[in-house]
Amino acid sequence: MTTQTTAHNRQIPPTASPRPYIAAIVAISLVATLFLFWLIYVHPAADAASVELTFLPALNALFNGLSASALLIGYTFIRAKRIPAHRAAMFTAFAFSSLFLVSYIVNHALHGESHYPGHGLIKTIYLGILISHVLLSVIALPLVLTTFFFSLSGRIPMHRKIARWTFPIWLYVSVTGVVVYAMLAAARA
Repeated sequence: MTTQTTAHNRQIPPTASPRPYIAAIVAISLVATLFLFWLIYVHPAADAASVELTFLPALNALFNGLSASALLIGYTFIRAKRIPAHRAAMFTAFAFSSLFLVSYIVNHALHGESHYPGHGLIKTIYLGILISHVLLSVIALPLVLTTFFFSLSGRIPMHRKIARWTFPIWLYVSVTGVVVYAMLAAARA
């Protein structure tokens, strides 16, 4: 039986079904999503007055912006068929998104849910962007993990197929994370 060598030098049989891995990715994503909803909507804020680590929302926006930049750079690399540079950019985007997630969890554990103070049309626009951001972020997590799985396991045709969906969703979530922060900060100024 022949095997494929991944970036981490693990041997994966080419005939091995990806289903158990995809099922694990979906389960992990579901648990992470449920945890985040609990954290945001059920867990009481440890610092409801928001006096500690008040820079976290700005840091979250920075990580989202850096992730979006790395995604765009990775896209230009893959269009130029610069595979190692593409892979490095995508790992960088993943690292920034992971740092965002850690910072986001700390921010919500401390400060709880943020409420938009404005009214009227601008609040409707804000809520529309926020809702699409949240819903697509729930979809983005398993897509990103699955896309990485296909790449790292040498299943490049499947990687390409799913990356066509993952890239725009991940980019949208990263960009709208910055937009949501900017709108909230402007309304509070």
